Order: sequence, then structure tokens, then C-alpha cells
Amino acid sequence: MYIQIPELSLVVLIGASGSGKSSFARKHFKSTEVVSSDACRGIVSDDENNQAATADAFELLHYIVAKRLKRGLLTVVDATNVQPESRKHLIQLAREYHVLPVAIVLDMPEKVCYERNNLRPDRNFGKHVIAQHRQQLRKSLRNLKGEGFRHVHILSSEEETNAVEQIVRDPLHNNKKAETGPFDIIGDIHGCFDELMLLLERLEYKVEQVEATRQNFGFVVTPPAGRKAIFLGDLVDRGPASPQVLKVVMSMVNANTALCVPGNHDMKLHQKLSGRNVQLKHGLALTMEQLAHEPEEFIRIVDVFLDKLVSHYVLDHGNLVVAHAGLRAEMQGRGSGAVRAFCLYGETTGETDEFGLPVRYNWAADYRGKAMVVYGHTPVPEPEWLNNTIDIDTGCVFGGALTALRYPEKELVSIPAKQVYYESAKPLDYEKRKAQALRAQQQEDDVLDIEEVTGKRIISTSLAHTVTIREENTIAALEVMSRFAVNPKWLIYLPPTMSPCETSKLPEYLEHPKEALEYYARQGITQVVCQEKHMGSRAVVVICRDEAAALSRFGVHNEGIGTCYTRTGRNFFNDSALEQAFMQRLKNALDKSHFWERFQTTWVCLDCELMPWSAKALALLQNQYASVGTAAGAALPDVVDVLYQTSERGIDVSQLLNEYSQRRELTQKYSEAYRRYCWSVTSIEDYKLAPFHILATEDAVHTDKDHVWHMSTIKAICEADPDFLMATPYQVLDLTDEQQYQQGITWWEKLTATGGEGMVVKPLNFISKGSKGLVQPAVKCRGKEYLRIIYGPEYTAPQHLQRLRSRGLSGKRSLALREFALGMEGLERFARKEPLRNVHECVFGVLALESEPIDPRL
Repeated sequence: MYIQIPELSLVVLIGASGSGKSSFARKHFKSTEVVSSDACRGIVSDDENNQAATADAFELLHYIVAKRLKRGLLTVVDATNVQPESRKHLIQLAREYHVLPVAIVLDMPEKVCYERNNLRPDRNFGKHVIAQHRQQLRKSLRNLKGEGFRHVHILSSEEETNAVEQIVRDPLHNNKKAETGPFDIIGDIHGCFDELMLLLERLEYKVEQVEATRQNFGFVVTPPAGRKAIFLGDLVDRGPASPQVLKVVMSMVNANTALCVPGNHDMKLHQKLSGRNVQLKHGLALTMEQLAHEPEEFIRIVDVFLDKLVSHYVLDHGNLVVAHAGLRAEMQGRGSGAVRAFCLYGETTGETDEFGLPVRYNWAADYRGKAMVVYGHTPVPEPEWLNNTIDIDTGCVFGGALTALRYPEKELVSIPAKQVYYESAKPLDYEKRKAQALRAQQQEDDVLDIEEVTGKRIISTSLAHTVTIREENTIAALEVMSRFAVNPKWLIYLPPTMSPCETSKLPEYLEHPKEALEYYARQGITQVVCQEKHMGSRAVVVICRDEAAALSRFGVHNEGIGTCYTRTGRNFFNDSALEQAFMQRLKNALDKSHFWERFQTTWVCLDCELMPWSAKALALLQNQYASVGTAAGAALPDVVDVLYQTSERGIDVSQLLNEYSQRRELTQKYSEAYRRYCWSVTSIEDYKLAPFHILATEDAVHTDKDHVWHMSTIKAICEADPDFLMATPYQVLDLTDEQQYQQGITWWEKLTATGGEGMVVKPLNFISKGSKGLVQPAVKCRGKEYLRIIYGPEYTAPQHLQRLRSRGLSGKRSLALREFALGMEGLERFARKEPLRNVHECVFGVLALESEPIDPRL
């Protein structure tokens, strides 16, 4: 014998003490699924039979049940539950969390219960307790469904109980998680048959009219290979051909080439066809008139079809939800009257607007669910994404359009209405809405919620699975963002830190390209790109084709066409006029190189180096580097002169003289090193910008292209303004070719010998995985004289160089990989048009990681 229960349900075991509920639960359910009243008594009082602890025990039981149901877990309550009062709160919990309550009654004879209790020394209560339980149970049996239990199973003997071999968990009707698509989701049709035919044709569905049967109703619709249609309900009313629409949809559902959820108009038609007293309003009278010309058998089939429609579907492993009026996250994949009502009507405030229509609560504005929700019901001039939800009812019957959303492509396909078939009580003001600059999502993103970026966070990324951000680090990130950052709407990406190569084994070097090249070779990377490392400041540039694009895509108004910010999100320019001139100069180069047309975009995010170093690091130069050079330059010559004079008087100070002469020489090299990277900046003509990554454009993150593509594409932009833009020199090396391997080392030696900072070594592919997983996206190898700036004038002295060789890189490398994963994830989310809070989760993550205690000289 089998007992069938819904896969998500609250199973309430009902029976007198000794009826075998706990044994039944152990046999048929996981231990974690069972919440026992006896166990809860033991938790709160250390005695499972302490009846004085019953109130506290059931408070705990109800709390545990609520938490499990909230998480969508089947839960079994093991208690006597023989009184309606004890079951009432459980039914309320099932309704609150939109799960189906199931009663399994163990109606054992009193003698059986008594004998079982006698075998347990901890059960020393008398026969009267069992008799009382039995009496209360018998009173309850006939009214269990009336209390709200959707499924009731009664086992009346030991034989029946032992005969139960398995509890079969039936998937809910709305569970279509195994169906992954691709799908074509079609909004409210309302009898607009001609537009439906044109839309199916545009979607490449083949529609054939054939001899009618009970299965095809005169239509055979063949979808493109692998695709399936989903209809969002409101098939009927108001339009000219509701029966024809029904025939097409029903034939596709019967052929398993479509799914359909009910709309409120469909359910009202069902009520009318079922004989209920329904007012013929809102277009229903027209549908009934059209159906009057159809055979009675067809009308009966329509009634059955509508009755069987499921409120909503959860598809593609839970990543997609379709419902007529939408669905909040906590209701998805669940079954209750409240869920069905929400799917049909949405949620109203109880008020009416000036047109006499109910004011609908904008549930999508608060939506935070994982699944994409596609819905209709409320006509909108144009579909707009809001918090991973989209309304695709574009009011075809009111003269708008019939719209479909391709999933997972997120491509919208629309057919304009041939005419206005029905005058809406609330006119669709298309032109006014189309002229609105800010999208719905941008309006919602205007104020960010601090709770969504603070506290300990575990961020899922496609590259590194999850990245954990500690609470103390998020506080540091919030400080930077709230006090120093650019307008957060521009802040879609922060670049990762970069790890140096391993410490060189050569005696006179701290860093040498041999270690950088060998790192990738050990990872199985055979081709790398070596780029000259510019001595400037890392800069991210987000720039739009015009201010209209800045408003449309970023929701930024009256802030020009873009911004340039530092690795920590701070505005690069303090002078707004200078920033505007900078942006205009870059835009002119993009215009001249036909960048916008080539990429079919109105914006781009570039990863760059902005020079001179002194433009942003002037305070650092003056307070740290220049002060050291100036002080040493003033003091050491005098010390050397005194030592010379002392030596001339016959006193042996040769060791001191040699030491301080070397220090003077090293200090001079130190000053020369940082000065070559500095020049005065008075206008835009004094800047140089060296882009090296085209990170993202509209609907695309360009991590699928290799670094040669990035460099060659950027070179074309730089050629449009070579006085301002600098194409970065680079070389591609085959690490299996000894000659090329040596060529890379020689190139670095020449660069650093003439004052260059060094080079950055990257795998050819933007994202590469080696033998141990994700490899460093870049490794820097700096020259000897540049490292003098970082580690101090005398770092090359043998005793100092030996100490620096013990520097550890594991923390820096781990940080670089985590920040890289977060940066790429943030860009991907922005390109997918996810809410800004999802993008900023990654941006905050990078900022938070930057507060980790890592040696800043690395």
C-alpha cells in the first residue's frame, strides 16, 4: 500500500498515545523532517514526559515548523494532535507559508495503544488517558477536511499501518523545474487572434489549419526545434476572436508544445461555463456571444481545460516563474488559495484610482527573489525590467501590442495591434510613457538599502563559486562609498589588485620576468601576453555616447557623459571642467573610430592607466617620496664631505665613507626614479590615457575575447587621438618556444634599463584556468629602479634584499583572485540589467577586501 502526499506539505500525524506515530515517522520520513512534541519537551526540560513543559515545548515545535516551511521543506509533526485546538495552529502555519496540510491518522484500537504503552516504562499514565485520546480522535475524524486538511489518510489497524510500504511524494502541479526551455512567453491575448498568428510567425512557429479533432481543434502548431510556448493567461474577453485563440492554445497544450497559466478573465469564463452566477462585464458578454456559435462539446472542453489550469509554473531549476499577475518569492512553488488568488489578481491596496480601477500594490518593487518572474495582467506601454521581473502585457486589445519574451535570451518580440478593439477605462498613454527618461529599475535604485551591502556576506560568482566578506570589512567599504565615492550609479566595476611575480632567485633582483613566465608555464598556460606597465594611476572610465544615454542606461542626470574613477571608486578629477574636457576628448576618439556603431552600444566601460602618476598621487609624492629624497639629498653630501675631510687627516673612516657614499648614490637613483614619472598638469593636454581592457558594452562583457583582441581594438581608438591616447606596447609569447621565452625577458630588461616601470604578464585568454583552477589574471614584474621607489632607496643593499626575499605572496594572490571574480561578476550582472544592488554587492565586496591586512608594497 502507498500513501501519496504533495512533495511540499505539512504532514500532521494524529493518534492516541501508543498508536505508533513515532515508529511510523521513523520508518517513512527522514529524521530531520520530523518535529516531535516529546523531543521538544526534552529540549526545554530534559524530560520528554514532563507535561508541565508542554506549553514551552509546543511553542518550540511551532517555531521549528515555521522555519522549515519558510525554507520550503516538507515537515512532519509527531504529536497526538487529537484535539481541533492542537491542529488549528498547524493549519494556520500551513496557510501562512502556502503549503498543503496533510493528515495521517493512526486510528488504532484502544487495546493496542495500551499494550504498547505498557512496554515503555516512561509511559506510566493509565487507561483513561488513552480512552480520552481515542474519544477526542473519533470526534475529529469527520471534520478534518473542514478544518483545512487537503489530504486525509486514515489507518485503522496495525495491519493497515504495516502494509504501508512507501510514502510517495507527488511533485506539485506547478513544479516544472526539469523543463529548462528555451521558452517563448506570450502576454495577455484577450481574443486578438490575428496578432497571435503574426506573433507566432515572427517567433518562427509554423501554424497549419487542419481538420478539427478533440485534440487539435483545427490547428497544428509546430515550434522551432527545442522551444516551447508559455501563455500567461487572459486568453479571452474584449477581443474579436476568443474561441479561435482558445483553439490554438488548447491544441498546443494538448500537443505538449505549450504551457498555459490562467488569467482572471479565463477563470471568470470558467465560472460562467460551470453555471455560476457571473456578471457579464469587462468583455465576458462578447466572449459568450462568440462561443454561442461553437458546438456544445467544444464549450464543455473549454470549461474542463480552464478548470485544470495551474496557477503558476516554476521552471528551469527554479530560475524562471510564470504567473498571470506575478508572484512574490515566498509563494513560488507552493500551493494555497492565497497563492492562486495572487497569481490571478496580484495584490491591491483596497483603494480605487480616478478611473474607478483598483490601485495595485507594486509587489515587484520589493521583489528580492532568485527566480525571474514573467507576468502580465496590468497593461503597460512597454515591458520594463524591475528587480528581475517583467510585465509583458502591452495592451494589445487596447490598441497596444502583443508581446513575447524569449527565454533565456531576454529578447522581446512585439506585434502592434491592428486596431483598438476595446476602450480601456484607464488609457494607455504610450507616447508619454515612452518619453520617460528613467526606467522603473532606475527609479527603484535611486536609494540603496544599507542592509543589502553590510554585515557578513557570501557572494556567489561564476568564477570563484562564493566569496566571503567579513562584517568588519564591509564597514570599511561603506565608509569609502558613503564619503568618497563617485555617484554610485556609475560604479559598476572595481578592478582587482595585482599580485607580483614570485621573488627572483637571481642575486641582484627582487623581481624578474623568469618567475612570472614560469608561474603560467607551471599552470599549463602555453601562451601569454606581456604588456608594458605604465607608471600612472589605475583608472576606470565609464563613458556614454551622449547625456541621453547616460540617463537612459545609468539613470544619471546632469553629470555629463561619464566619469573616471580610481581603484577605490573615488572621482579622479576634482575639477569638473577638467573632467568634462577629458570625457569629451575620449568621446571624440570613440566617435572618430566608429566605436559606437561597431559595438552597437551607447556606453563603454574601460580599464585604463592614467598618467602622469603625479596627477593623482601628488600628495603621496610630496609627503613620502620627495621628502625622503630632499632630506637625504640635503644631509648625505655634507656627511660625505665631512668623512672625506676626516680621512684626509689620517683617520681611517673608509668603511663609513664607503657606506655613506653608497647611500648618497642610492638616494640619487631614488629621486631620479620617481621624478621620471611626474610632470606638471595644468590642462587636458598634459594627460595621457592608456586603455588596456574594453570591459563591457551594452549587453556584453568582453571577457570572452583574448588580450590581443583588446589591445588591437584599443589601438584603433588610440589612433584617433594619439596625442591623448596611448596604445600599450605588448608582445605575445609562446612559452614552449625557448627563443620567444628569452625574447620576453630581454624586452623587460630593455624597458627597465631605460626607466620603464616593468611589464604585466597575462595569459592570452582573459579568463584562464590551469591545472589548479583559476589562474591569476595578471602578474606584475617591476624593474629594479621602480622597486626602489616602493621599498626605499637602499633596498638593493644585500642585507635589505635578503630580508625582502622572505615576503609572502599567498595572501596577495588570494586577494587578487577573489577581487577579480567579484569584478567580473558585477559587470556580468550590470550587463544582464540586474538591479544596481546586485551589482553593488560585488563592488562593495572588492572595496571590503581592500581593507584586508595585505602589505601594500606588493
